[in-house]
Amino acid sequence: QSDVEEKEVLTELLNEFLDGASYNDAATHDRFWAEDLIYTGSNGNRIAKADIMSGVNENPDRSEEPETLYSADEIQIMLFDDVAVVAFKLVADFTESNEPTLYFYNTGTFLKQDGLWKAIAWQATSIPEE
Repeated sequence: QSDVEEKEVLTELLNEFLDGASYNDAATHDRFWAEDLIYTGSNGNRIAKADIMSGVNENPDRSEEPETLYSADEIQIMLFDDVAVVAFKLVADFTESNEPTLYFYNTGTFLKQDGLWKAIAWQATSIPEE
């Protein structure tokens, strides 16, 4: 596929992931994260895919309206053969509460194996409220 097509695939994957993550969908998380993922959260904790899946499975999927809707702004994608870097501004919109919307800069490194992109490294950084 061309770089333009690969960027479209990665953008769609990201948007599908954020939609599924809003509903705490385990299958979405399992598809998105590589088995050997290194994830550094905005709180500074470093975790693995097993930690994410454990947390997802402790909080079963929400079939009704999610409490937090996640979306991506300012998506930037760089491709290097079977590796991609995806950087974006994560928007966490709290649907039921009066909490302010939170923003995070996220950078994910993806590896394409067997025709599928999966996140192998992730860094989330909280953007301070102005």
